[in-house]
Amino acid sequence: MPNFFIKIIGATFLTTCLSACAGDGSNSDSTTVTETKKIKAIVVGAGIAGLKAAHDLKAQGMDVTVLEAQEKVGGRLKVNRSLGLPFDEGASWIHGSNSNHPITKLAGVSGLKLFETLDDNVAIYDTNGEEYTEQVTNSANTLFENTLDEVRDEGSTDRSFKSVFDEISPQFYNNRIRDYMLSAYLEFNIGGDITKLSSSEFDTDEAFDGKEQLVTNGYDNLALYFAKDLNVITKAIVNRIDYSSNLVKVSTADGKIYEADKVVVAVPLGVLKKNKIKFIPDLPTYKQDVINRMHMGNVNKFLVKWDKTFWDNQLQYIGYTADAKGRFNYFLNVNKFAPNSNALMTFAFGDEADVTEKQTDDQIINEIVTNLRNIYGDAVPQQKPKLLRTKWRENQFTFGAYSFVGVGSTTNDFATIATPVQNKIYFAGEHTSTEYRGTVHGAYLSGERAAKQISGVIK
Repeated sequence: MPNFFIKIIGATFLTTCLSACAGDGSNSDSTTVTETKKIKAIVVGAGIAGLKAAHDLKAQGMDVTVLEAQEKVGGRLKVNRSLGLPFDEGASWIHGSNSNHPITKLAGVSGLKLFETLDDNVAIYDTNGEEYTEQVTNSANTLFENTLDEVRDEGSTDRSFKSVFDEISPQFYNNRIRDYMLSAYLEFNIGGDITKLSSSEFDTDEAFDGKEQLVTNGYDNLALYFAKDLNVITKAIVNRIDYSSNLVKVSTADGKIYEADKVVVAVPLGVLKKNKIKFIPDLPTYKQDVINRMHMGNVNKFLVKWDKTFWDNQLQYIGYTADAKGRFNYFLNVNKFAPNSNALMTFAFGDEADVTEKQTDDQIINEIVTNLRNIYGDAVPQQKPKLLRTKWRENQFTFGAYSFVGVGSTTNDFATIATPVQNKIYFAGEHTSTEYRGTVHGAYLSGERAAKQISGVIK
């Protein structure tokens, strides 16, 4: 599953000293006037990248305003608590949690409660309800991992993962357990459909070594921790950034205009790709070209809750090799960290995530229940479960879940999009992190980096 604390220089002050001395031998008077001007910064977007950038800039004495389009801070750290337990609609895990991990370091002070999930605590079932033996799953997993290496070696930037995978591994073609692994393991981790993933650079990012820790009380607590001392204006939909003058003018949909010396654009890649913000002048061609060719993936999450538990409560995960690749084939046992919740969380990945956004709640529930009945039979209650769901592709504030290296793009694009424009416009977000794209820690570190760029510590 998906995934530098360098001291910033002090605030800049402009000081002017004026001395006036009488030249006629009469009483002289010298006056010193000191004028202090704070650098004004605007951060567009109150996700974790924007909040971290704003936090660091304020710590250096800058006058910082955060403009957030939604009603709450957090961005993709979004939580639904309507069923009595926190349902993280976006990020859920701290990937590679250890003492050096930036989010792990913040867990205590921000109030995050964590639970270690074990990827190997899983049972995988076929469509006839039979559990795959350990020998079969181990053999399939070994073949799968080896084939990933072959795809990486044989791939190129202009060919999709799927095209190369099918070519070099015909014995693994149209195989349900293969499709399960491609979706639950690969597409989930990376965020993109295998028909769109770059065959050569699909996994060129880095990872922290450590545990997979799930946040159990809502990832939005991290956002609230950073936002508590910031000037955040919500429901401020930025639609125009004019950096043609000395001061940058940031306009919102309600007609308000804010001015600043520096602006951090910390909106998701999907918003940039949809040209929801008009830049004046247009962004440099190299920058716009990168935005156009980068890819915004999709992963949707579904929480289903019953009055009783009917599955093996000792399992962390339940796998199902469905005929439809990438849809409701991987279940997280919520009881493991929220006892007696009687809930499962399941997912849809890549293109199948897009498909679910056109389905009704009843269609979603029927398909999930059908898959579970193929495993557990009559043990599945006739009662209709309660459902919470996401639609990240349709979300006008994201237009997808997280970024990935797709066909036609490269890892270098993530560094290019992070470069400032005219030392006025700076960029942050998981899509600007070469090393940790698609993760909370990648977004967090990108906000830290943007603040350092403004302060002059790094370029």
